[in-house]
Amino acid sequence: MLKHLLRPCLIVPVLCLTAACTSLYVRSDVNRTLVSSVQCHTFAWAGSFHGKSPLRDTVANPVNEDRLRAAIAAHLSGGVQPVASNADCLVGYGIGSHAMADYPYGWGYPYGWGYPYGWGYPYGWWGPGPYVYREGIIAVDLYDAKSRQPLWHASVEQSLYGVSGTEAEKRIDAAVAAIFNKYPYRAEPRGAGTGA
Repeated sequence: MLKHLLRPCLIVPVLCLTAACTSLYVRSDVNRTLVSSVQCHTFAWAGSFHGKSPLRDTVANPVNEDRLRAAIAAHLSGGVQPVASNADCLVGYGIGSHAMADYPYGWGYPYGWGYPYGWGYPYGWWGPGPYVYREGIIAVDLYDAKSRQPLWHASVEQSLYGVSGTEAEKRIDAAVAAIFNKYPYRAEPRGAGTGA
């Protein structure tokens, strides 16, 4: 009997911890004064696709750029249609990464009460060295096409470092899905506002 009760008591916390570690944290910002006056029924891409930036040759992966555009278009498809010209809104995006360093303990603390008198411990590093890792970011931006003013920005930390193929596609889609949970324009349910 005790064995049957103990198993769920161990499994549930492990599952909760696993779910907490795998969810993506989205940072989002909305231009509240402008977003209420602009309706996004059509969109075009902001900027050029596969641009000529010198950073493209060293950083960008054009295959991941294709994947990101496809994921964004799929998540926008609930009523927002792509057009070649005269769009209501422009959609921008970005994939990037940079090196981050975490210092597990920190710089030394001067124990005691002061230099040059009394006792103390000199400043300096203590503990293991810094933990250096790559932090990946995927971002989506929405602009008013007429005024070119930003409407919405959202980003999520999602590393694509060292992954390709279906794993990269899966991570990009998960990031875009998480981002669009913060999308300021919610699609109206069918029949809403029609009296049906």
